[in-house]
Amino acid sequence: MNDQSIGAADIREILRLLPHRYPFVMIDRIVDIRGEDHGVGIKNVTINEPQFQGHFPTQAVMPGVLIIEAMAQTAAVVVFLAMGAEDLGALVHFMSVESAKFRRPVFPGDQLKLHVEKQQRRGPVWRFRGVGKVDGVEVAEAVYTAMIRMP
Repeated sequence: MNDQSIGAADIREILRLLPHRYPFVMIDRIVDIRGEDHGVGIKNVTINEPQFQGHFPTQAVMPGVLIIEAMAQTAAVVVFLAMGAEDLGALVHFMSVESAKFRRPVFPGDQLKLHVEKQQRRGPVWRFRGVGKVDGVEVAEAVYTAMIRMP
């Protein structure tokens, strides 16, 4: 793994790199980026998010699939930054999600930290392992594969 940090990405940079927009931007910033190999995304979970109107109105819980989406968005920003600005406009398409585990619920008010590590790259296909943590406690994990499609 490349241990050299290339910095961080705030919400402006995330919006520049990803095609996602409200209500589907699942990350607020990325910290501790090391090349294409590693990054930590931050998701500040708030009650104002639309999914909490229905999941669940009396006991709001962040849906597991949105936690995995947040992991994937974190990895996408890490990859796009490593590829360079000339590759903007690329889209990322899920190919598989494996070994997903949800260890405890994520509630509004939590800060979800999304640790992503590259496992493999073959051409446009990338495989990452993501781990979500709240207050240092693991709440979710998954291995996922995605393909980058250039415009």
